[in-house]
Amino acid sequence: MILSALGIAIGIATMIAVIGISSSSREQLLRQLDRLGTNLLTVSPGQTVFGEEARLPTTALDMVERIGPVRTASATGDVDTSVRRTDRIPEAVTGGISVQAATGGLLTTLEGGVAKGTWLNAATERQPAVVLGSKAAERLGVTRTGVRVWMGDRWFTVIGILEPMPLAPEIERSALVGFPVAERLLGFDGHPTTIYERSAEEAVEAVRAVLPRTVNPENPNEVEVSRPSDALAARAAAAGAFTNLLLGLGAVALLVGGVGVANTMVISVLERRREIGLRRSLGATRGQVRVQFLAESLLLSALGGVAGTALGALATAGYAVSRDWPPVVPPWAVGGAVGATLLIGTVAGIYPAMRAARMSPTAALSTS
Repeated sequence: MILSALGIAIGIATMIAVIGISSSSREQLLRQLDRLGTNLLTVSPGQTVFGEEARLPTTALDMVERIGPVRTASATGDVDTSVRRTDRIPEAVTGGISVQAATGGLLTTLEGGVAKGTWLNAATERQPAVVLGSKAAERLGVTRTGVRVWMGDRWFTVIGILEPMPLAPEIERSALVGFPVAERLLGFDGHPTTIYERSAEEAVEAVRAVLPRTVNPENPNEVEVSRPSDALAARAAAAGAFTNLLLGLGAVALLVGGVGVANTMVISVLERRREIGLRRSLGATRGQVRVQFLAESLLLSALGGVAGTALGALATAGYAVSRDWPPVVPPWAVGGAVGATLLIGTVAGIYPAMRAARMSPTAALSTS
């Protein structure tokens, strides 16, 4: 009976843990979106009518800043060079790190932070100084400022390392220099490749509608506008599909546990025939015998359900704390677990209860 209850517990624990971990992840995402905001829009070049890659005008950033509801805007531009730890490393070995020119307001627009050192200013954006994204610094093996990296055909000094930026993962993998030094030393053409813009929450859709024509009045169809927070929401939806798969596995485990309970109750009826016969001969009705075995089945399932709910909640809390998430177990999941165990107990106990109630008292007492 303990093993049968364990089967129910495993199924319930799996479902509670899956729902709890998914809910904890979703809560963390919502808190992250509240902190980062959903009012960030990015503008990037699309394609021309001939299928070629378009370019944003050099005046694009100035035009965006003139839109009324826009609070802050900044830009980055791809620089056709690589960054390496030393000049001894082949140029083809980039480590997936891109070099980008950045305007001084980038950190303000992205609401990012500097983990070590400082961000570019009016002086350093004209000098061979570079700020590394968090992943770029990790791949280069740079853990402090003041060291030098090889960019283009000269050394640049690392003056800062950025904190992670969930809404701009491309910045995390970039080495950032000022627009003036990129044009003077790295052959940058001055055309931005991405413009980041924040506006009032209530004006996001209105700004989104006018951005293409503002950025490129002659060819607005060559401008693409996106909202990074939508990518986070899409990631949550993809995680939800995986959650459904795990819930299916938990349901299978729950079904197996229910079969175990039914099997245990059938064997119990066979082994307790003399008890059943004695109760019947002392005046117990078929309904009373039926209720007895059905109650035993419900109790067995309920014990497994309570144990499974506790195990699932503990698993959720442990995993959430390890990932620095808020642990969340939705009340409806606990209610659903209780309902599922009662349903399984009822279904698993109906046949054994009916079989016990149909036993003849004389035949049951004569069983050796």
